[in-house]
Amino acid sequence: MEIPKDHISQLSEYMEKNLMKGYPVDSLKFSLMSQGYSRISVDRAAEKANKRIAEQMPKMKEKPQIIRRVITDNEPIQITQETPQEKQGFFKKIFKR
Repeated sequence: MEIPKDHISQLSEYMEKNLMKGYPVDSLKFSLMSQGYSRISVDRAAEKANKRIAEQMPKMKEKPQIIRRVITDNEPIQITQETPQEKQGFFKKIFKR
């Protein structure tokens, strides 16, 4: 015997299926609310669907790239400083003064 599902579970399955197809969350929420579902139940269903989709996605494993540079006493360090150009105001640009 199958256990009957509550309406939030049914809505979350509907949203999950359509999110996987590529529909945006906002359009799904709008369509469900226009069909008479309450905003609270639609938001809960969207949250539940997003959690299920996030669990199915593979975990991203990014390794940080560490760049090391050894500076010895024999190497001179060159520090260059650019001279900032004077910014022109709005009217100076228009009237070219």
